[in-house]
Amino acid sequence: MIERKLRENGDELKRVREEIRVSTEQLEHLERDAEEARIRAMVSETPLSEQEFRETSRHAEKMRRHHTEQQERVVLLEARQDELLDELMGS
Repeated sequence: MIERKLRENGDELKRVREEIRVSTEQLEHLERDAEEARIRAMVSETPLSEQEFRETSRHAEKMRRHHTEQQERVVLLEARQDELLDELMGS
């Protein structure tokens, strides 16, 4: 029973870590896009460029939140893994 829970937890941990790897790459890309849009908005001072900046910034912020949530999920999964290992060693 504990071994099965450990395997499931380990599988989930691998999946979430892979999501973090992918979201890190996406976040870097979105942040670059937002920075470029910010500069274009400053230079051109048009409503369209300002709107583009707001949109790209929103996308980057959403990805930042998702990335943070996934990192928090890893912490929880690692703590659960430790608990299961302690339980396994105690039985």
